[in-house]
Order: sequence, then structure tokens, then C-alpha cells
Amino acid sequence: MPILSDSFLQEVRMKTDIADIISNYVTLKKRGNTYVGLCPFHNEKTPSFTVYDDTQSFYCFGCGVGGDAVTFVKKIENLDYVDAVKLLAQRAGMQMPEESTYDDTLSKLRRKILEINRATARFYHSYMMSDRGKVGLDYFLSRGLSRKTIQHFGLGYAPDDWHSLERHLHSLGFKQVEMQAAGVIKQGKRGYYDTFVNRVITPIIDVRGNVIAFGGRVLDDSKPKYINSSETLVYKKTYELFGLNFAKDSKEDSLILCEGYMDVIAMHQAGFTNAVAGCGTALTPEQVRLISRYAKEIILIYDNDEAGQKALNKAIGLFEQTDMKISIPRLSGGKDPDEIIRKLGRDRFASMLDNSSSETEFALVSARSNFDLGTTRGKSAYANEAVKILSTAKPIERDLYLSRLAEELGIEKRALQAQLDEYNARKMRGKRNREFKKIIDTDMRQTMKESYDSSASTVMLKAEQRIIGLLLTHPDCIKLCTELKSQMLSEGFYRKAYDTIIHRINENMSLDLIVFNECFDDDEMSKLTKIIHSTKNSADPKQEFLDCVNVVKREYKKSNKVNAASLDDDAFRNMFKNKNT
Repeated sequence: MPILSDSFLQEVRMKTDIADIISNYVTLKKRGNTYVGLCPFHNEKTPSFTVYDDTQSFYCFGCGVGGDAVTFVKKIENLDYVDAVKLLAQRAGMQMPEESTYDDTLSKLRRKILEINRATARFYHSYMMSDRGKVGLDYFLSRGLSRKTIQHFGLGYAPDDWHSLERHLHSLGFKQVEMQAAGVIKQGKRGYYDTFVNRVITPIIDVRGNVIAFGGRVLDDSKPKYINSSETLVYKKTYELFGLNFAKDSKEDSLILCEGYMDVIAMHQAGFTNAVAGCGTALTPEQVRLISRYAKEIILIYDNDEAGQKALNKAIGLFEQTDMKISIPRLSGGKDPDEIIRKLGRDRFASMLDNSSSETEFALVSARSNFDLGTTRGKSAYANEAVKILSTAKPIERDLYLSRLAEELGIEKRALQAQLDEYNARKMRGKRNREFKKIIDTDMRQTMKESYDSSASTVMLKAEQRIIGLLLTHPDCIKLCTELKSQMLSEGFYRKAYDTIIHRINENMSLDLIVFNECFDDDEMSKLTKIIHSTKNSADPKQEFLDCVNVVKREYKKSNKVNAASLDDDAFRNMFKNKNT
């Protein structure tokens, strides 16, 4: 039995404008009968993300992701199928069907985990604010946090007891298996025990205000110093940013990206309410795309140590793939924002932010510190390094820095420009050589592949794609399917799609994309969307369908042809016996 009825899904579709939904996350521009924008699922500078009004679908020609409004909401908000439909239904002013009419086991577990997380955060905070948890409160106060900030971020303390949280949640009616699914307890040889013990706790809250995970820190020098929640149904660390629930409402055009939760909390307390930090050990492309949805400028603040500078360079590389402005302040007086603000005060820190450098200027200043500019050799080496840095800068910025560099080093600007031109020419030659090598390697691999796979397999694949597409766009083609059996199609997606579509046509059911989300995963929805938009225009659908059916039948017969040479004597005699009967 379907989770949700076709009639309900079609009503959701009729009351949902996919362009309106997506425009909350992507800046779309009208282009003919479609909309285009920068894909939110991969980094790109040239728009390849297309929204189709006629089919209420989207497809990215850069990364191959596609689907309908449900698919988009699932991916962008990290939701399951039922919760994605529920979000769209609520937005359209619709009520979900009675729970008894559909199976939303996964959705119910997600909600249960969120309830457990909320109860857990309250327990840790309440315990810390009691006499028994004073050690946790004293720690945060010693770090310069006010009681108002502690309450604002819901900070807490996990008791020095391996079962206190488990007992508390059990008293609220939660089951151990649900607590384990939330990641707040674990199971060992001797049974269940609390994940966080004798640690100060920082709840991680998503942009919708849900507590999705926790970070725990020891109060002494014991190891491990930090413990973070494992990934769950509601928490995928590569997609989350700590503090974004507050920073998104800061009304600033910029976000400040820090390394640690404590840095973010200290900055918010000091008035820099647009500060966030990545969840996990390293910044991810998904987090970069999330940041780009909420700000036009990113201010990168990383620790001054070697690890921090290495992470900074990686972050610069990721943000350079977006159209965001990048600013990098030079920090002094402490290793991180928390320490600098406590030692030097808010105003000194604010001045460091105001004097931030662009990524180009930051790279030049960093490179300059490696050379002795009091010597001719040092000047020459720095000039060579600076030229490499400027080769990736924008033309106007490059010209300005060339002028400044010429004046600083006492070198003619023409000489620096000539060196830059020569470097770019070498780089271009190298790029062409690599591309040529790649083409040759690809051709060689293709040649080797073709020695095993005949070109007929490509013909078969195209025929299957057209069959699926034509059935979706011209359902009356089903009348021509009398000689096409499911087993003739390739195993996997094409056979599954064919069976599903044939069933829906025979039962007079909808073929709108929205109804396929229940039985097709995101990758399959992408394939289906691509097929629909590559099949929409056909001069003679029925003739094309027949031609494709004949191709599939021919290829199926060839692939199932018996090789007589491989048969034993009995099988060989039986082959002819069967033909004669």
C-alpha cells in the first residue's frame, strides 16, 4: 500500500510552485520557459542548474542531480520522504492524511529523536544550573561567559554518572533503542550507558530551531578532550553549521567562519552575531554552499597555528569556487577569537575585522614573510611567488597589485607584467598538455572498454531511455508494449522504471514526478528527470517507440543466444531436441 495517495500528492503538486520553493535557496533568473541559477548541490560559477515550470522539476547539467519539489526539499533540508512532503503540504496550507492511513515509521523516529535531543538539552542545562552541576557552570563563567549567554546557547553539564541521562529519559517514556538512535546513549557489553559523562555540553541547533546533536568537553586535561555526537537520522555533520540558527537573523551581509564552538559563543556575546563554525573536523563543500545561501561575504577566522593556517588555505580554495567575497583578518594578541576578545577587548577585535584582506592580499602578505626583501635574491624570489599568486586574480585587482608590487620592490611594472604573461603562457601550455593527455587516456580506456563491450550496449541503453521517456510523456505508447517484456530490459533502474510506469498506466494512476519519490531514491529521480527532459520533443512518438522496442528485442535475443561450443554433449543434443518438439 502506498505511503501517501496519488490524489493527495497531486494536490500538493498543484499547490506548489517549484520555482518559488527553490528561489528560497537559489537566485533564479528567467531564461525562456525555464529558470537557471547556480546549483546548490555542487560548487560552480557558471549556472547549470535549470528549473522547468512545465514539469515542475529541476535538473543540474553540472552534477546530474534532478527531481521535483519533494526531491529538492529532501536534499536541501536533509529530510526523509514523508517529512519533505509534510513541509510542502504545510506550506500549501494542507493537512497531512490521518497517520493511520500511511506508514511514516522513519519520519516518526526522526521526530522522536528530536524530542529526545530537546529533553536531553534541557536536562543538561537544568542540571548545570543546580547545585550539583555547579562545576560546569563555574567552567563557563571562568571562560568569560555571562549567564545570559549560557542560557541563550542552552549550554549544560553532563553529570559524572554513566546512567543519569538514561534514567531521566526513561522517566519521560522514551525507550532505550530510541535513545541509542539519537546517539545520547550507547550500548556496551554490560548494557546501555550515557554518551556524555562529566563534560560541559554545547547543543547544536539547526536553522529550524531543532536540537540535532551535542558537543562535549572535559573540564580537565584528560583525553579525549572533545566528544561530539555521531551522525543520526537528524544530524549529518557535513551539512551543518554551529550558530547559524542565530547568525541567519543578524541582518549582516556577511558571515564570520570560526573553527570552534567556543569562538562562536564568545563572538556572539561580544556582539558579532553573524559568527558560525563548521561541524566536524574540516570544512566541507556542503557547508560552503549553505553559507553562500545566507551571505554575500565570508570572513575567515582560523587559529594562528600551523593546523589553523592549513585549514584556512583549504577554506579559501572552497570559497573561491563560489561568487562570495572572501575577507581574511590578521589576528594578533591571541590564538583564536575567544582569547583575543578576552585579552584585548571587543573594539580591538572589531578593528582587526575592519582591516581584513582579500584572499589575494592575504596570500601576498603571507608570501612576503618568507623572503628577505633587503636582498636582490629575496626581491626576485618574492616577485616570482607574487606573480604566481596574481595569475589567478581578477584583471582590475591584478593591475592594482602589480602597480603596488612594482613600487614596493623597485621593479618596472612592465617587467612584472611580462613575467606574469610568461607564467600564464606556461600554465596554459601545461593545461593544454594535461587536457590532451586526458583525452588520449580517455580514448585509450574507451578503446579498451569497447573491446569488451560492443557499441550495441550503447544503442541498447539509449533505446531503454527512450522507452521510459516516451511512456512517461506519451502513455498511449503502452499499446505497443505487447512484445516487450520486463526481463528484456537491463536489470536495475530501467527494469524497475518500466514495471512501475506500466503498472501506473494500466491502473490509470498519475505519472507526475511527485508520485515516484516513494519508490525511487534520489539518484533514480535524477535519472528519471533527465530522461523526461530529453524525450519531451518527439516528431513521431509511436514510431520511435516501436523502433526502440525492436532494438531491445534484438539485443536481448543476441545476449541470450546459446553458445553451442560451450555446451556439453547432453545439453547440445537437448538444444536440437527442444527445437524439434
